[in-house]
Amino acid sequence: MTAMTPGSNLPLNAVRVTVDVAAPVRLDVSGLLLAANGKVRSDADFIFYNQPSGPGVSYRSGGGAAPDSITVDTSALPPGIERIVVTASPDAAGQTFQGIEPTATVRNADDSGVIATFTPPQLATETALVVVEVYVRGGQWKVRAVGQGYANGLAGIATDFGVSVDEEPAAPPAPAQPQAPAQPPVPVQPPAPAQPPAPPAPAPGTGKINLDKGRVSLQKNQTVSLVKGGKPLLSKVKMGLGWEPAHRGRNIDLDASVIAYGPQRNHLDSCYFGRLSILGGSVKHSGDNLTGEGAGDDEVIVVDLGRLPAEVTGLVFTVSSFTGQKFTDVANAYCRLIDAATDEELVRFDLTGAEPQTGVMMAKFIRQFTGEWEMTAMGQFVKSRTVRDLVKPAAQAL
Repeated sequence: MTAMTPGSNLPLNAVRVTVDVAAPVRLDVSGLLLAANGKVRSDADFIFYNQPSGPGVSYRSGGGAAPDSITVDTSALPPGIERIVVTASPDAAGQTFQGIEPTATVRNADDSGVIATFTPPQLATETALVVVEVYVRGGQWKVRAVGQGYANGLAGIATDFGVSVDEEPAAPPAPAQPQAPAQPPVPVQPPAPAQPPAPPAPAPGTGKINLDKGRVSLQKNQTVSLVKGGKPLLSKVKMGLGWEPAHRGRNIDLDASVIAYGPQRNHLDSCYFGRLSILGGSVKHSGDNLTGEGAGDDEVIVVDLGRLPAEVTGLVFTVSSFTGQKFTDVANAYCRLIDAATDEELVRFDLTGAEPQTGVMMAKFIRQFTGEWEMTAMGQFVKSRTVRDLVKPAAQAL
């Protein structure tokens, strides 16, 4: 049995696999059959408790006493189906995953042997989750740990993958009570459901945004999908990092860096003033700024998203103070993502507040299972004076 981490994958030797998803509370589990374009072919490819079977995929309810599960028979899937994503959401309306981390157990459906387990880390305001996916690559079926959260429930996942839904699937309404005989005959209809409240505005750190509406200004823990016009942004981008001395203080010598990780959160390489080019030149550093004075970006890291090696699944952008100056001596620290071809600013995160620490993780890029990258504003302060000190805490923050 293998304990998986986000982004990791395993080959499947079993033709039929079952994915159980368990949590301290009851969950609604579903499966979606996806074609090469990442979408369902029709609503019939959405398998859940009201539609428990489809070609090669079936749903089983645990009845509250056992986990709900999705079973995938890879030999019975229709031609053109390349992925089955397994999703989960708390059964109680409005409940988030905070404090109730789910665990997916992947089993051989024929002998119940456990193949792998996966518990998505660091969940908070998510109300639905893509837990794992079963997918084919080069003729080999595999399972990948995903752990991608949504703040707008199962309906957000369904519509993201092309299912036509207006709200999360709900149990059929109770039948209407018969009319009293004395009343004039009227059509008998189920009671009209209460008008669902408008979805709450995403709190800081929730929601899924893309670049379609132009420049995005992030708050701490908020995420933007680097997708524009329905296509992943895979061009060359620049991450500009800037800061100034606070209260007209002395010069601030900070060092910007980016740390690259693989699917097991394994450290691949670090790009900083002492190592200006890594990963075959797909990541480059502009060089050291010794003062922090002057307008504009103090240090720039260029990332060619399209040329990053396939094993790179995470990038964490950091700033550290080798001389020991604290971030309470720093003002107006920020990071901004720029289209390197046009110099258009795409995303900006202004660091608000400060802690008496010598390092900060500003932002992270995570490669999604669909191929696009997502950028999350972090603003997490840590005790570190060099990029080497940041490798472990940055891995834990992925």
